[in-house]
Amino acid sequence: MFRISLPDRIPLLYAFLYASGLFLLQQLEHTGLYFSACSFLFIVIATLAFNVAGGLTRPSGGYIFFYSVLAVILGLSVKAFVGERGESNLLRPHLTITVYAVSSLGLLLAAAASRKFAKKRPFLENLVGDNNLSRATVGCLVLGIILSVATRTVDRGSGTAISALFQINRFCELAIILGVTNAIRKSGGRRSLSIPVLTAAATLLVLGGFFGFSKEAFFTPVICWALAAGAQRLRLSLAQLVTGALAMLFLSYYMVPYSQYGRTLMRPGLGPSLETAVLLLSDLPKLRRSYEAQQAADQVGQSAGYFNKPHGIFDRLQMISFDDMLIDATERQGPEGYYPVLEDFENLVPHAFWPGKPQFLWGNIYAHEAGVNIAEDDLSTGVSFSPAGEAFHLGRWVGMLVLVPCLWLMLFLLFDSLCGDVRRSPWGLLVLTYFAHIAPEGLLAGIVYAMGYITFAITFAAVLTGYVMPILGGLFIGPGTKAGDRRIPAPLQAVRRRPLQPSVAEER
Repeated sequence: MFRISLPDRIPLLYAFLYASGLFLLQQLEHTGLYFSACSFLFIVIATLAFNVAGGLTRPSGGYIFFYSVLAVILGLSVKAFVGERGESNLLRPHLTITVYAVSSLGLLLAAAASRKFAKKRPFLENLVGDNNLSRATVGCLVLGIILSVATRTVDRGSGTAISALFQINRFCELAIILGVTNAIRKSGGRRSLSIPVLTAAATLLVLGGFFGFSKEAFFTPVICWALAAGAQRLRLSLAQLVTGALAMLFLSYYMVPYSQYGRTLMRPGLGPSLETAVLLLSDLPKLRRSYEAQQAADQVGQSAGYFNKPHGIFDRLQMISFDDMLIDATERQGPEGYYPVLEDFENLVPHAFWPGKPQFLWGNIYAHEAGVNIAEDDLSTGVSFSPAGEAFHLGRWVGMLVLVPCLWLMLFLLFDSLCGDVRRSPWGLLVLTYFAHIAPEGLLAGIVYAMGYITFAITFAAVLTGYVMPILGGLFIGPGTKAGDRRIPAPLQAVRRRPLQPSVAEER
């Protein structure tokens, strides 16, 4: 049996050994010494920041993990594993890796300040009791299904209340988190799945994945399950671990191409989406070949990405090549200035209060400036860059040393004070599912958006789950106790028994 858990720290020795191994491998492949040294420093300092923040047990540590791994470390590691020089295919390799090394220092400073000043007792603590987890799970499931179906069938409009509700709809994800937590606790760690959990996962997979052609929808149920199971320190057999690994391999090998290639064939409406889904799913090997042919065609006449040839999902699980192009544009054209950040904050004002609010798709604007492969008249395609890449583009080293560390500090203070330890707070686990996406590729706008809309979404979901969802769930599975009558206890763990002490009478 293997116990999975959310680590609160990574031993620095392990990080040092991994960074040293990557350094040596890069040197064997003739990567420049400076590039390898900065790669080493990034891994070690980012690990230290992760540990200071409290690891994956706190929202700030989760953000640091997803940014460090998905924006930088995984890309560097795959590059070395396939035998390519670390700085090959980059326009400004030394400057780009320096930006990342400096960003790790910003993460460390923000994490240290947040750990010192964050609220010790989180604001959203104890909103749902462990006795009400079943009813809260069912209530979230029902509302999540209703909103997910409505998203596909109802015209949401712009600036309407229903549009806002659709934006903050994460109730199926919350149903998975609450349901897994409840199943583990009720079974004493023997199982983690239940009918509500499987139903919520199926809703996300079918409506978001198969009909919506969203990669995120395919992986979100797995991430929600893994976070909740890790928070409760679930034990898994070797067979279960192998099955999970095979499922992730299947998703990466077939469902990522399904999402990417399916979008090129997607038409509005459930009927056309169903036809496209059936067509693609009926022959998965052919789908894979069509995807690879499309990838090869896209590379014709274009410069290579970070890798010499396409590597499927790993092309998207790194921001190095995209940030490098943006950093090169900064050096050629000069910094953008800080208006995009001001506009990000202005964008927090709802359309209902600012009907004519201007909209700027900064990722698209930066892509045109950096020469990313999009058409000149394409003003709608969103292109991702990391927060560090944009910070340098806005203000060079002032952006790196002042702007982005301050934004990170604000983000960490807010969510650590709001949610606290994710092992006791399901809301913190939900925050981690957001951070898995916005931390590596959400630009600075993702940080600002999180401090506004995601804060509101988490608070709204927590209050609704604590006081309304048990009532809604009770309509389906019967009434229960009041919300919040017992706090969610610490995760399952072995209890060390004390030796029996002799009574006073026996001593006499």
